Amino acid sequence: MLGGGESTRLYYWLIVCAFVAFCLHSPFAASVAIPRSYCYAIDNSSYLVDFTGWSGQILTHEEKDGDLVVRFCKDVEFRTQMGYIDFGRFGNPNFFVSGSGSVNFVQGYYNGDLTNCEHTFDKMGRTAQVNIICGNCLTGGCKGDFGCICSVTFDSSKCRVVVEIAIPCAKQGSRVFEGFTVGFHPRSWEVVYNGLTQIGFEKPHQEFSFGTDQSQVSLYLTATAGLSGLVGKPSVKINPDEGLEVKLLGSAASGVAPTTLSPSILLVNWKCERVHDSPYIIDFSIPIEGYDPIEFTFTKFCGYIQGREGESLRGWATFGVISCVLIILSTVSCCGGFIYKTRVEHQRGLDALPGITILSACLETLSGPRGYRLGNAYNGTSSHTSWERVSTLNDGR
Repeated sequence: MLGGGESTRLYYWLIVCAFVAFCLHSPFAASVAIPRSYCYAIDNSSYLVDFTGWSGQILTHEEKDGDLVVRFCKDVEFRTQMGYIDFGRFGNPNFFVSGSGSVNFVQGYYNGDLTNCEHTFDKMGRTAQVNIICGNCLTGGCKGDFGCICSVTFDSSKCRVVVEIAIPCAKQGSRVFEGFTVGFHPRSWEVVYNGLTQIGFEKPHQEFSFGTDQSQVSLYLTATAGLSGLVGKPSVKINPDEGLEVKLLGSAASGVAPTTLSPSILLVNWKCERVHDSPYIIDFSIPIEGYDPIEFTFTKFCGYIQGREGESLRGWATFGVISCVLIILSTVSCCGGFIYKTRVEHQRGLDALPGITILSACLETLSGPRGYRLGNAYNGTSSHTSWERVSTLNDGR
């Protein structure tokens, strides 16, 4: 038998294990979000490697007339007693790519000093290329806590330098489905770009929330044609799970493979069934075979309750039926009245129309005593209209 303290500890341990297992198996456990800086790369196996924590680290290599300094993911400088020469700056995710052979990654630094290099390299001034080796230099060990510069090679004009450095590379992250995009237009990628969830949609943000009156959002999915068959059907998870109805429609929800030339469409129909002070959180997950799922988050405000789409359609249908019934009844009544006045009262022309008596009385009131009158206002003959009688009186004057 276990004591009270041991039983309590075992109980809590089981709860913790169950929670961890749930998180590991939950389809919404991990998200391949874009790092907070441009100091990251995707290796040759499509895994994300984030160097953000090492941004700004300094590596120095002594030369005979100065020191070459690499500020990791910042810039490359050649420092002398007279000052320094800038060989380019880092500031674009396309500047950090995977390498080949013994080089694991390659960085590009551009737009350095222009002196004596105004017309080189597309007029970008001095530039630098930093080849990154994970581990040690090919020629031997590497001194320093962060890493070291293995070799430095200047071109003949001193406008470009190629630097080889060795550093302990960061741990691999999630596997990225490169080339996949999600945007609000067929050729945009506000939500997901190159398989990475963009800032603003990687977690709940109130400033990116959708309003109550926006009942539908269209998302366009694209992928490389050769890998588009790996994309699965999207799914959602709502928090709180009651009060907001979300339906996924469109070709993407049906499992149609997206391509660059023919994006698939994901229609998000949502309806507020309950007013909520804070926005609802909608987590989207798109499974990718062999890769980490594509995940992003929307938030939706519900300031009032929205009626169902069927209710408005039923209201218009009821209005249409009632209108048709009234039109048919009016037509039948007019035809019946006309036949009755023609056959029974022996009236002809406009006088046989139902309601013409009331209409003529109104016109006579508005136009005065010399206005329009029915034919029997002058005699009992109903076959003469008012304008015929007025014409006869004028001829007799």
